[in-house]
Amino acid sequence: MGNLNIAVLGAKDYAGKIGKKGTVTDMTFYEYKDGHDSFTLIEPSKFPEKLSSLFYSVAMSEFVVLVVDKIDSFLGETIVMVDSLGIDKGFIVLQNYIQPEQLKPLLAGTSLENYEPRDDDPIKLREELIGMAKAQAKTAGDGTCGSCPVDSHFNVKGVGTVVLGSVIDGYFKVHDKMMVFPTKKEVILKSIQKHDIDAQDGIKGDHVGLALRGIESEELDRGFVVTTDPSIKMTRTVTGKVSLVKFWASPMKEGMVVHLGHWMQMPPCRITAVDNGDDFRSAQVTFEMDDDMIHKPGDKAIIMYLEGGKLRVAGSIVLP
Repeated sequence: MGNLNIAVLGAKDYAGKIGKKGTVTDMTFYEYKDGHDSFTLIEPSKFPEKLSSLFYSVAMSEFVVLVVDKIDSFLGETIVMVDSLGIDKGFIVLQNYIQPEQLKPLLAGTSLENYEPRDDDPIKLREELIGMAKAQAKTAGDGTCGSCPVDSHFNVKGVGTVVLGSVIDGYFKVHDKMMVFPTKKEVILKSIQKHDIDAQDGIKGDHVGLALRGIESEELDRGFVVTTDPSIKMTRTVTGKVSLVKFWASPMKEGMVVHLGHWMQMPPCRITAVDNGDDFRSAQVTFEMDDDMIHKPGDKAIIMYLEGGKLRVAGSIVLP
């Protein structure tokens, strides 16, 4: 059994031609299942109005289908986001007579540079994507501790507290003891569902519903993390070298309010110290967050400046 999480970017509702529509928030989920294998399509339904919609959609995904129906600043911002998150596997679908030569300069030197071209044929795409999900099933699940950032949560009569999210790494199984961050509350994993079917485990890439014993839905929030991984930690102050994107024109400045994105979190933070050194694109910067960031040591966070105009993705920093 394998599942592939795919961000479908650039053309709203295109994923609806490939999969069956499911949950709708600031992201819209579409699913397709063939036997024991499946894929989940994630569209950023509130982008470009909300940059968080794009960030969460890409951050939850391992693969991208980029549909290009026009070349504008929003396409540019999408490319920068995908590149910043380092997703190097994907397809390009061109529409409205756009030629590959028009797109090539925008992709050069990014993680999208080697994305494969595909015809604008949703049925063929569906067949290829489910084939990729089947192939992934052979290597899924390495027996290591697993984590699932919370996208949404609610109470189900007769079941209790349920959270929805994607397994970001590792593996866990029914009846495992898990820790909920940031509350550090221990819970029991009562049951797992994938595509509304009961399952015994959750592995990296699965889009899951987890029924938890030991916590109420009211105690949860988007961005919380349910995990069996003892290396998970929380950080409120981050100091380190930033890596600003090549299109970012100005240095980071003390007093700027930016957002750091990681998994399903995007807390606001204030820059309290900057040393630009010889190159402002790799400045030493201190970020003070309003809330704790939940992460593994060495994870990467995306720096976003929501007042940045046509480009709001500034760069990235490695978390301690």
